[in-house]
Amino acid sequence: MFVVISYDISEDKRRTKVHKILKSYGQWMQYSVFECDLTKTQYAKLRSRLSKVIKPNEDNIRFYFLCACCQGKVERIGGDMPRDTTVFFA
Repeated sequence: MFVVISYDISEDKRRTKVHKILKSYGQWMQYSVFECDLTKTQYAKLRSRLSKVIKPNEDNIRFYFLCACCQGKVERIGGDMPRDTTVFFA
């Protein structure tokens, strides 16, 4: 599943932790936005890890799921092209 994740975390320390967690699951696109291509298991683990870090009454994380058709309709203007950081081991 392709997920766009945005977050608004009020404290720097928690925001840094959230950023590091998300960076291990996907591509950092903008300041508080990641794009992740996840399995259901990866998504469940990611949600679990994030829920342990944030304060729900102060912080906000949103998950936007894009189907394959919608993913192909994403448009962008400016900025660096997203990098494919896929690693293949032979």
